[in-house]
Amino acid sequence: MATLTSKLLANAVQLVPRATGTSYDDRKNFRDSCTLETCPLSLSYWGYRPSLPANALFIGIFGLSTLLFIVQGALSGRFLGFTIAMVCGCALEVVGYVGRTQSYFNPFGENPFLIQIVCLTIAPAFLAAGIYLCLSRIVVTFGPQNSRIKPLSYPRIFIPCDVASLLLQAAGGGLASSASHQNKDPTAGNNIMIAGLAVQVFTLFIFILLSLDFTIRMVRRIRELGAQSALDPTHAKLRSSWAFKGFLTALSLATLCIFTRSVYRVAELSEGWNGHLIKTQKYFIGLEGAIIGVAVLALNAFHPGLCFREGYDAKMGGCGCFGRKKRVEGEQSAAVSTEDVAREEK
Repeated sequence: MATLTSKLLANAVQLVPRATGTSYDDRKNFRDSCTLETCPLSLSYWGYRPSLPANALFIGIFGLSTLLFIVQGALSGRFLGFTIAMVCGCALEVVGYVGRTQSYFNPFGENPFLIQIVCLTIAPAFLAAGIYLCLSRIVVTFGPQNSRIKPLSYPRIFIPCDVASLLLQAAGGGLASSASHQNKDPTAGNNIMIAGLAVQVFTLFIFILLSLDFTIRMVRRIRELGAQSALDPTHAKLRSSWAFKGFLTALSLATLCIFTRSVYRVAELSEGWNGHLIKTQKYFIGLEGAIIGVAVLALNAFHPGLCFREGYDAKMGGCGCFGRKKRVEGEQSAAVSTEDVAREEK
C-alpha cells in the first residue's frame, strides 16, 4: 500500500504542474504531507536522505573548531578580529549541519532545509574575512616595500567587499526563506544569494592575485638585492620560525579551499533548488563540508596567535585593518609600522 501511495504521489507531482502551472506550490503542498513511509525521497527538498554520520562528523569538527578559536584567541590576548570572524563562521557551520541532521529524520521538512541552505551559504564569508585580516601582517613581516599597496590597504579593500557579499547572501537567504514559507517561488532570493556568492568568488580571486603578485615581487627583489636588503631585518627570527611557515601554508590552503567551495556553490545554486548538484549528496559532502572542514582545522593548527607570538615584540597586536600613522623622532614614517598594522579593531 505504501509503495502504491508513493507512486501515485510521484506521478501526481509530475502531472499537476502541467495542468495548473504552479509547480512550486504543488510540490511544496505534497512535501508537507509526506513521510519516509509514504513518499519517495525524490519528492523531498534534498532528493536524498542526508547522511547522519557525515553531518554528525561535521558538527563535531566545527563545534570543536569554534571552541578552539575562542580558547586560542583568549590565550593570545590579541587577534580579536580574526577570532570573531572564525568563531562566527564555525558557529554558523554547526547550525547548518544541525539542520541537515534534523533532515535525516524528516527530509520533507522545510525549516531544516532552509536553515542549512542559509547558514552554510553565508558561513564561509566570515572565514574569508578572517583570512583577509591577516595579509597586512604578512606583508609587514616580509617588508612593505615588496608590496604594490600599503599593508593596511589590503583589509580596507577586501573587508568591505566581503561585507557586501555577506549582506547579499543573507538578504537572498531571507527572501528565499520567506517566499518558501508563503508557498511562493524562492527563485528571486536564490538569485540574490548567487550574486553574493559571485562577489565572494571575485573578491577571493583578486585577493589570490594580489597575494601572488606580492610573492613574485618579493622573490624578484631577493634575487636582485639579496635577502638582507629585500626583506625587513626586524622580523628575520619570525620568518624563520616553523610556526610562521606553517601559518603561511595553512592560510594558503584555507584560501584555496574557500575559493573552490564558493565556485561550487555558485554552480550549485545556479541550477536552482531542483538542480543536479544540489540533489547529489556526494558533491556537497566533498566540496562543501570536507573542504571547509580542512580550512578551519588548518587555521586551528596554525593559529596566528601562535605564529606571530614567536619573534615579535610585545607591541604587536592582532590582525586588524585600522591603524594610525606614527611619527618617529618628529618625522613621518615612510612605511607603515608593524605596530600600526597590528593594531586590533577594538
